[in-house]
Amino acid sequence: MDRRQISQLAHADHPIAAPLADDTVRRLLDRAVGTDAERVLDLGCGRAEWLQWLLALNPRVRAEGVDTDAGALALGRSGAEDLAVADRLALHEADAAAFTSPHPFDVVLSVGAAHAFGGLLPTLAAAREHLAPGGRVLIGDGFWEREPDTAALDGLGAAADEYDDLATTVDRVVADGWTPVYGHVSTLQEWDEYEWCWTGSLAQWALDHPDDPGSATAYRAAADHRAGWLNGYRHTLGFVTLVLRVSP
Repeated sequence: MDRRQISQLAHADHPIAAPLADDTVRRLLDRAVGTDAERVLDLGCGRAEWLQWLLALNPRVRAEGVDTDAGALALGRSGAEDLAVADRLALHEADAAAFTSPHPFDVVLSVGAAHAFGGLLPTLAAAREHLAPGGRVLIGDGFWEREPDTAALDGLGAAADEYDDLATTVDRVVADGWTPVYGHVSTLQEWDEYEWCWTGSLAQWALDHPDDPGSATAYRAAADHRAGWLNGYRHTLGFVTLVLRVSP
């Protein structure tokens, strides 16, 4: 069982792959899309959950998503069919960092996918390439709530310089030529819901499929993730989602 299969199972009960509650997702989409956006792109879309939500809420919008995970994209297409929005959704199996399009987009999303670009600022650089004049970017990434100790870094498999604190993170975004017009910092409740769903969904699948060749791997992954979270990065890793416009 590879990392992608584990991720799909772990997100069964929390399809939005970020520590964000449903009402938060709706609010962020509303702020990003507004009343005028018609064309939206998600770089690193996974199962295209953000786009499915968006299309269901906004019948005027057409959307495209890019990801390298064919299995996740197949789930996205199936979900779009179930919601009757598949005619307004195009999903591309491609490297999001190298993706090109013949037209610009009113909104570009990339939430929790900065690793695919090499960090937050490279993600924003990629988003800028696709953005129409006056458009908005919806981006989400981690930051340090407090100085990470060894347990937090070990639990995440991260380095101390992988993130900055919140103020420094926003300052870097602004210095890169962006103006935040809205933002949300994930609450502890949102984080706990996300992590309990991640570890619980995976563990439950392993318990329900004891004869599957991947069962032991899934069970161990759930246990290791839970330990890394509870004994390591809980209260240390934060997550911020920003709605941005290009600065004058």
